[in-house]
Amino acid sequence: MSGKRIGLYPGTFDPITNGHLDIITRGAKLVDKLIVAVARNAGKGPMFSTDERVEMVLDDIVDLRRQGLDIEVKAFDNLLVHFAKETEAAVIIRGLRAVSDFEYEFQMAAMNTRLDREIETAFLMASERQQFISSRFVKEIGKLGGDISTFVSPLTAARLKERFHHNPMK
Repeated sequence: MSGKRIGLYPGTFDPITNGHLDIITRGAKLVDKLIVAVARNAGKGPMFSTDERVEMVLDDIVDLRRQGLDIEVKAFDNLLVHFAKETEAAVIIRGLRAVSDFEYEFQMAAMNTRLDREIETAFLMASERQQFISSRFVKEIGKLGGDISTFVSPLTAARLKERFHHNPMK
């Protein structure tokens, strides 16, 4: 063990939203090091490749890292508790937007605890301004030509716009 308290914030991040960034910022302040774990998750049919999603997260956390927050980004494709063990994470951080998230997240946390009692799950409530943001909604609004600038960073908005411009039916 490294002696550092390591947290793991897993997700698909397809794309990363301001809601994700809020949880990353707040989560990173609770641990010595936060690993943003980008799930390969081909079963969800992501719009962006794993490498693109990792790159988008890295682009969006540059300022947080400059502020001294120890944040790393890694892709994973195995069981979350196994990845947590590999990275020596003691806590899995999950964001909750609404009551509808709670049931699913509660079940996942219980299952993870059954698989490995050493790893805790901590829930962070989404900030008031971020509660309704989801990657799915951002993609839908962007695909239909809506303004997504308040939901994602300028870099991510540009990537989405480019993706829809080149492939509007996706």
